Amino acid sequence: MERRIFLRNTALLGIASLIPYKRLFADQPLASGHLKKSFHRFALGELELTIVTDGHIPLSPVQPFFAPMIDSAKVAEELKSNFRSVKEVDLSINVLVIRKKDKLILIDTGTGISEGNVSGWLPQSLAEAGIDPSQVTDIVISHAHPDHIGGLINKDGGLIFKNAQVYLSKIENKFWASSHPDFSKSKLSTQMVESVVSVAHKIIPMIKDRLHLFDDKETLFDCIRLQLTPGHTPGHTVCTVFSGLEELVNVADLVHSDVLVIPHPEWGFFGDTDFDLAISTRRKVLEELAIKKQRIFAYHLPWPGLGHVRKKGDAYELVPEVFVLPD
Repeated sequence: MERRIFLRNTALLGIASLIPYKRLFADQPLASGHLKKSFHRFALGELELTIVTDGHIPLSPVQPFFAPMIDSAKVAEELKSNFRSVKEVDLSINVLVIRKKDKLILIDTGTGISEGNVSGWLPQSLAEAGIDPSQVTDIVISHAHPDHIGGLINKDGGLIFKNAQVYLSKIENKFWASSHPDFSKSKLSTQMVESVVSVAHKIIPMIKDRLHLFDDKETLFDCIRLQLTPGHTPGHTVCTVFSGLEELVNVADLVHSDVLVIPHPEWGFFGDTDFDLAISTRRKVLEELAIKKQRIFAYHLPWPGLGHVRKKGDAYELVPEVFVLPD
């Protein structure tokens, strides 16, 4: 039972191969309320932003996904003190959509091909938000893990966003283009590495005729600033969306838990390609966010992923954005 649960959860993060997805998810119940409302829309300067859900990723047991080298009692105490389950950490999959005049831009695409009840909801969520995939003009990929690029293709292997150009870091593309990407500084097993690499090797060549590669600190569409934040992957990119004097920092997979890795950046996440580099990058960016008091959007933090980071002692804490009324 534990091995089946572990495989199911790692599949969502791209750590299992594409083929067994349907079987792994067959016994997962549909999350309560998912059909009621799947998006949150708001203005950022002259931009219209929409957050849509692709579902969620239940990770169980908590270790070794999180804090793989930390005493289990410490991890359990941190979860208990935040009134969270000690049995699993449930990751949201929040996808940001940006509308700017004649541009409709996605940042990442969800799991897509997982075919499971717990994720792959992006097409339905977009429809509920009044967005047809054919309207999407551009897709920025923060990094090429399957829960970020999987939504580019459907279960039949065809492109979902047929009119969209795709943007990816040059460093990220070079890493996955290798026949044997270097995972020597990761906590992943050889079998898991082979599985996650196979997903990137399948999907990235399918978009080569529409793929644009960017450098660190470039600006796209006069509304997205790109910042290389290596560690989770070599080309992992934070995207700051801006309009006028307003900004929203999309931190992507810099953090996977608000109560484990924000208060304890050094505890780490086992899916990081370079475990130690990811820790130092996480600390650096969290410090910048806290000092500048920047509003953030996080791909995997609790829905809808909006909030601020502030200092707390030698580390940090998330202050989630609150809503007085429902959408």
